[in-house]
Amino acid sequence: MNNVKDIDLNLLVYLDVLLRERNVTKAAAQLNITQPAMSNGLKRLRTLLNDPILVRTSEGMLPTATALRMQEPVRQILYSVEEMVQPAREFDPATSDRVFRIMASDYAASTLMPQLLASLKQQAPAVTLDIMTPSDISFHDVENGKVDLAINRFEKLPQSFHQKELWKDDFSCLMRSDHPLLHDYSLENYLKAEHVWVSKTGFGVGVGMDPHDVQKLGWVDGALAKLGHKREIRVFTRNYHVAMHLARQGLIATVPSRAARLYADDPEFVVKPPPFAIPALDLAMIWTPLLHHDTGHRWFRQLITDTATRPVS
Repeated sequence: MNNVKDIDLNLLVYLDVLLRERNVTKAAAQLNITQPAMSNGLKRLRTLLNDPILVRTSEGMLPTATALRMQEPVRQILYSVEEMVQPAREFDPATSDRVFRIMASDYAASTLMPQLLASLKQQAPAVTLDIMTPSDISFHDVENGKVDLAINRFEKLPQSFHQKELWKDDFSCLMRSDHPLLHDYSLENYLKAEHVWVSKTGFGVGVGMDPHDVQKLGWVDGALAKLGHKREIRVFTRNYHVAMHLARQGLIATVPSRAARLYADDPEFVVKPPPFAIPALDLAMIWTPLLHHDTGHRWFRQLITDTATRPVS
């Protein structure tokens, strides 16, 4: 039986990174050590636990059942240690020049950030925002505290993450004010019209879309599929503003209502409710336990929450 006083606790750090990266070379880079040093760490872990930890398969290196069972407890232990040794820092928003890094989809950024910036000008005029796209970062970046917050729609999240729903949003159709559909705005004619598809959830680089794979097309097309219908998609994009600009070319952009309202005062556009029911989407804010008790981070999370819950004009 292993006694804790005889265990090099650095091995827990090695185990945590190895299970996240599932690659010795990448894990070594993450810890800024050499590949041989990481290989030696893996060897010591295998001896300590009497388990191979990672095994080579046709899909690459995969963790064993024992390793998977240990992953979450090890992560929680490291979170607790890191939180304990962090010096307590007071935060004064009026004088702080802190940079808050946020991953946000263009939908989240364009509908939330203008109001957030207005609040910052009043309460924390020297605070800076660094806004990144979902393709810029990974779960690891949030988990390690390299990014303060991620704001988007998330289908799956690591259990360790904290999260808070900011709002629910329904959908609207944005189209040209002279669009033929407006003469007889019905589901039948909606389906005959040409559409632009837009969606971006979670993290990472997007992949090509298959117009026939309804399960991956999201809220709008999923709702239509339940009715036994399918729309004519001419353009796929991951950028909401691109989708809405393409509505100028005669396509219909069915997008979250807060995004559509950004163009509501443009005489070239008309905003209409969809001619069928679409489930509301959830916009959430997530962050790592490493920053959960940080005083500045707590203040910033509350500011975002207050901004998101203000009535929409």
